[in-house]
Amino acid sequence: MNTWKKLIAAAGDEEVARAESVYAVEGTFTWVCPDGVTSVSVVCVGGGGGGIKRASYGGPGGAGAGLGYKNNISVTAGSSYTVVVGAGGTKSGGNGGDSYFISTGTVKGGGGEGGKPYSGGFPTNSGGTYTGDGGGNGGTNSSQPKPGGAGAGGYSGNGGAGVNSGNGNNGAGGGGGAGRSSGTSTYGWGGGGGVGIWGSGSSGSGGTSYDAGGGGGSGGQAGRGGAANSAGPGGRFGGGGGGAGPNGDYSAPGSSGAVRIVWPGADRSFPSTDVGYY
Repeated sequence: MNTWKKLIAAAGDEEVARAESVYAVEGTFTWVCPDGVTSVSVVCVGGGGGGIKRASYGGPGGAGAGLGYKNNISVTAGSSYTVVVGAGGTKSGGNGGDSYFISTGTVKGGGGEGGKPYSGGFPTNSGGTYTGDGGGNGGTNSSQPKPGGAGAGGYSGNGGAGVNSGNGNNGAGGGGGAGRSSGTSTYGWGGGGGVGIWGSGSSGSGGTSYDAGGGGGSGGQAGRGGAANSAGPGGRFGGGGGGAGPNGDYSAPGSSGAVRIVWPGADRSFPSTDVGYY
């Protein structure tokens, strides 16, 4: 967990502290409300789903995580509040974990589902959902043998979906684009793009070749491309991991999530009011 602080001059000679706490490592934490703080604004991104390897064709990539934000949440100085950061899904098709502040009913970025094994068809995995004032669901993967990892949700739209052929879909409202997957079974597919936690920005683009990762949205990290024997992991934060074909050695994990708390919540609000990185 990292904390940044900044002082901004207010009316007269008084100075008002603008500050934040960022939790960017999976786990459960306690945030203690500082003196003088009565409200906060929070954004949460869940963990992306992990990709899976298949015995034939390519293994499906993981779905992207959801992003949710909520503004002007009432808090009490000196009180303790729960912060949970969801883990990325494992490279064996594990689901990503939820990220939230106080509870999943307050503000949440849901974890994306991992790639699913063939069972008389290619089931679609679901992107993470969200709870809050706004946000976006994670991208899904189509019911096809070899989609790339899907992108994380954005501030005003969903993450890009994984597809079986052609370019990966772009994200919407800042969501990371998904990796494309129309190559041979020798390769691993690219990971989905992640999304940033510093407010709304440009949307992530879809991957343009079967082993390319999706672009990151809103300052998030792009998904890593696949290689001859391994798939690419999802981009930070919340990107879904790529799957692997039968001749590849490794599928890839999804990216972990994050929670960012900023205050004063009455003056700073997501998606874009004084919440940029500084």
